Amino acid sequence: MDNRKLKLLVMPNCIELGQKIDMELKRINKTENSYLVDFKPDRFSNGEGKVKINESVNNTDLYILSDVGNYDISYNYHGRVHHMSPDEHFEDIKRSIAATSGHASKINVIMPLLYESRQHKRRGNESLDCAIALQELEHIGVDNIITFDAHDPNVSNAIPRLPFENFYPTHTILEELIENEELKDLLVISPDMGAMERARYYADMLGCDVGVFYKRRDLSRVVNGKNPIVEHMYMGADPKRKDVIIVDDMIASGGSMIEVAENLRKKGVDKIFLIATFALFTEGTEKFVEAYDQGLFTKLYSTNLSYVPESITNKEWYQEVDCSKYMALIINTLNKKEDIEGLWNGKKKIIDKIKVKKYQEK
Repeated sequence: MDNRKLKLLVMPNCIELGQKIDMELKRINKTENSYLVDFKPDRFSNGEGKVKINESVNNTDLYILSDVGNYDISYNYHGRVHHMSPDEHFEDIKRSIAATSGHASKINVIMPLLYESRQHKRRGNESLDCAIALQELEHIGVDNIITFDAHDPNVSNAIPRLPFENFYPTHTILEELIENEELKDLLVISPDMGAMERARYYADMLGCDVGVFYKRRDLSRVVNGKNPIVEHMYMGADPKRKDVIIVDDMIASGGSMIEVAENLRKKGVDKIFLIATFALFTEGTEKFVEAYDQGLFTKLYSTNLSYVPESITNKEWYQEVDCSKYMALIINTLNKKEDIEGLWNGKKKIIDKIKVKKYQEK
């Protein structure tokens, strides 16, 4: 099979993750040669940017990796320190594509956190930013888009002719959870109706029941762009004396997830584990520190697919799940044009791991 040379262009917003993926790719392919592209993103003092690629990418299968949610990347702007926004990270992706000058045979954009994924549908006279961004990437020559746990995978309908690979790190997270924790009589909980499909997926992997909270909102008011939650109403199996896993795609303020944990505590659950693919903590971690001190949850599991500062990853209640091995496997499989079916669902692996754990406990 004629496989094009694999190259990995890692944006400055995810250097650590990119280097880990590079190491895994070298291990998989048994080579000492790095897959990383030598390039330089730069800024003018007025904030305008540019990208220069310092090596040939002719006839390559190019993978551009970017963490658009990294708020710790900064540059000097009119004499002041300016932290980059998702919009600026997305612009740098487009600059990198333009810098290839059309020489790469295939361009794959990997955004673990999909740009503008929270603005995936329109209500009234609103912008539809995620769909527009995807169409823009298609227009400038991207051949494939790879993301993880998209807020709404149906946004891919905006680009029906372009491959849109939406992977889930579910089995990677569950492997870590099963390895580290003593679990019994499990119940998976969705914090709202929108996350129910994700919760069912987790429950199916673990072979357990599922429950959901319905968020009753005050539709007459808007606070910080959202209708405030009036009440959490639980529907599902009795959670009393069960170990509960609350799952969601991302944690922004985290208030909703903590309220759900508080509600479940009142219902007499044993351990509570929080799982989110992306721990954004847009309003800080004070709520989580307080909730942990109050015994509302045992631990929060999240991935390294988007930036989380060490001040958080070092906390005793936070467990980072490394997804670099999984990402390297995805990239390598796509590059070699092999069947990706086995990468979608790691259910068998989880079941086997649970069996081993139970055997060891006997």
